[in-house]
Amino acid sequence: MTPETLFSLQGKTALVTGGATGIGRMAAETMVRAGARVLIASRKVEACEAVASELNALGASGHAEGFGGDVATQEGIDALVTEINKRTETLDILMNNAGVTWGAPMGQFPYDAWDKVMSVNVAGLFELTQKLLPTLMKSGSADDPARIVNVGSVMGEVPMGDGAYSYAASKAAVLHLTKIMAKEFAPQHITVNALAPGPFVSKMTAFATADEETRERVGSTVPLGRVGRDEDIAGCMLFLCGRGGSYVTGAVIPVSGGINVETAGNIFAEAM
Repeated sequence: MTPETLFSLQGKTALVTGGATGIGRMAAETMVRAGARVLIASRKVEACEAVASELNALGASGHAEGFGGDVATQEGIDALVTEINKRTETLDILMNNAGVTWGAPMGQFPYDAWDKVMSVNVAGLFELTQKLLPTLMKSGSADDPARIVNVGSVMGEVPMGDGAYSYAASKAAVLHLTKIMAKEFAPQHITVNALAPGPFVSKMTAFATADEETRERVGSTVPLGRVGRDEDIAGCMLFLCGRGGSYVTGAVIPVSGGINVETAGNIFAEAM
């Protein structure tokens, strides 16, 4: 089997929520270049349409469609599912990328920050996946399962609050849900895996990655010495969604430059 066969997404249909910016945008471009039809949805309709136009101008073998979609409410999810079902009878790839955050110091963290973040990052992800199961099941087979990729965070793997307490807890929930879904969906020929990214350039992390100087400073705190790049997401998506990843489910890929394995210093160093 050739590398092209292992990682091609030719003829596949994918949905990326929150696909107009950041990691979602990186994944959408990757899949278009790999030959997929990529549906890009977020609350910002014009941004989704603009990104789709940009991707279609690449001259790649795939193409993109941008439209509005809100996973923050039951009504929004129902409307998004209706729109997806109008556009396609089957869905090969679902990337649950839409997410929100909230930051405030301990002692000032508001109660409302829990409902807002959990409703999108956890309840929205679960409900959208649940409603799209019939569409995913139509495309999955033992040889080539349908794929779900949930976007978690390294903050859901390690005890790192950084003032984003509800966000960190929500991403821990996403990683656990990924494993539950992987177990339950396997008989339906659907794989479920997750990414646990560290710092990447996005609107959510603009305060830390928008300018080169700050980006380098943040990157210097990462064990591998830099923030994430587009190709880091691209490699993961091609593996998880291509033929080469068809036997992998329930995995959490730590795209975090080693933050996921940072531990305390060597406690016996002084004795050496």
